[in-house]
Amino acid sequence: MHEHIRNRCLKLGFMLKESQQTVRALAQKTGYSKSTIHKDLTERLSQVNEELAKEVSEILAYHKSIRHIRGGEATRQKWLTRNSEKKTPSHLE
Repeated sequence: MHEHIRNRCLKLGFMLKESQQTVRALAQKTGYSKSTIHKDLTERLSQVNEELAKEVSEILAYHKSIRHIRGGEATRQKWLTRNSEKKTPSHLE
């Protein structure tokens, strides 16, 4: 594995451990793709730092266990926003 990939894996692992953010949030923050971050954290990190990889996998497992809640909340917020933006038809005013 190239040194820059090893360093990226460690950087992402420590960022996730510190911030507890989702892979999507890390991707937006770092500019790497979600696929790259996920592969670095789930496959490559264990070859670089096994202890950190274990901690990261627990965080990712937690995110996976609550993703249905996050998705439901996002949809709820979307519809609340969409409904509040609708205007009353002019003939009802």
